Amino acid sequence: MYNSSVANGATNTESGSRVFVYEVVGLRQNEETDKVNYPIRRSGSVFITVPYNRMNQEMQRISRLGGQIVSIRPLSLDETANGKATPATEHQRTQSEQESKPMTQTQAESAQPLQESKPKAKAKAESDIPVNIYRPNSPFVGKCLSNEELVGDGGIGTVRHLIFDISAGDLRYLEGQSIGIIPPGNDNKGKPHKLRLYSIASTRHGDYVDDKTVGLCVRQLEYKHPETGEMVYGVCSTFLCNLKAGDDVKITGPTGKEMLLPEDPNANIIMLATGTGIAPFRAYLWRMFKEAERKANPDYDFKGLAWLIFGIPTSPNILYKQELEELQQQYPDNFRLTYAISREQKNSQGGRMYIQDRVAEHAEELWNLIQKENTHTYICGLKGMEGGIDEALSAASAKDGVNWTEYQRAMKRAGRWHVETY
Repeated sequence: MYNSSVANGATNTESGSRVFVYEVVGLRQNEETDKVNYPIRRSGSVFITVPYNRMNQEMQRISRLGGQIVSIRPLSLDETANGKATPATEHQRTQSEQESKPMTQTQAESAQPLQESKPKAKAKAESDIPVNIYRPNSPFVGKCLSNEELVGDGGIGTVRHLIFDISAGDLRYLEGQSIGIIPPGNDNKGKPHKLRLYSIASTRHGDYVDDKTVGLCVRQLEYKHPETGEMVYGVCSTFLCNLKAGDDVKITGPTGKEMLLPEDPNANIIMLATGTGIAPFRAYLWRMFKEAERKANPDYDFKGLAWLIFGIPTSPNILYKQELEELQQQYPDNFRLTYAISREQKNSQGGRMYIQDRVAEHAEELWNLIQKENTHTYICGLKGMEGGIDEALSAASAKDGVNWTEYQRAMKRAGRWHVETY
């Protein structure tokens, strides 16, 4: 939320600091975002450098784009371009909408002093995380190996699982990262289409565990134009969903460090997903439990608890249903699977069962698990679910006299709270 006192304070810094860094959350896709001269990625915060003489204009533009400024600070003289102080280098994710209801604002809970969290747990050393091996001006050209429908008969929309051959290049990635896809052709201004980012749905070894493929989970974006009433289809998602075996695809990346798994095989992993937000969690679960993956990773023998709460509109929309349920049957002590099927199940008030309702239903159990220092929580999917999740966990933590907002901040500092929503 924009805070005028923060903005005013930023102008009173040392006279030599005439460039400022805005930390922005909540940028959404609309017609205005296509007019900005920097790319956008809705994965946590976006950091934008702003000269002093354009501070007010930039605040107004961020507001028009649906963003909220959470902090403003001067750019230090010795700060280098590290992804935090420079304009975002990743384009906007274009995952399409899934089921979610409006959220009520989280109520304030009674505060209690919180113990200082431990230093942030690194998933891997920074030097071991592959980033931007392929860039937009020189993408890798892979080939589509397969394109399969994931939505069952009677389900809503179309969601495809795609596998690309990357054996001819040097694309390496980790579970929780994303790749960019550049659709062919030009936009309505005659310029080449911008890339879109998609969460990788396969482990670092690929679907065939041979280090030669990368997989995506893509829902075709389609909606009626509010003025003309005609059907509009997403450029990149339609391109991907219509790919055939042998077709070329331009790939960039990988990108992202927010959603990486901890290296600790004894960690507990809570996963909260809606729709295609299942993509990174599929990668996690395959790494943890698939037999071929376990053989390929003798140094990673998962012994913790993985709990997936998955929100979808109908049973046919349960993506990767057979594989998920097979894993649950094979590893009942280590994998827990909970569905929130909004159009088929009812919450405690008799309304539709959304993911935040399921979290509320299990709030005390989740809260007890979250308090363990080796528990990591991941949220991926629609941004709208965050408020309801916070509200449920706030109520549970308040029973122990703990302020959820403060506790959540401590978890973020410790690297145990991971969010990638859009």
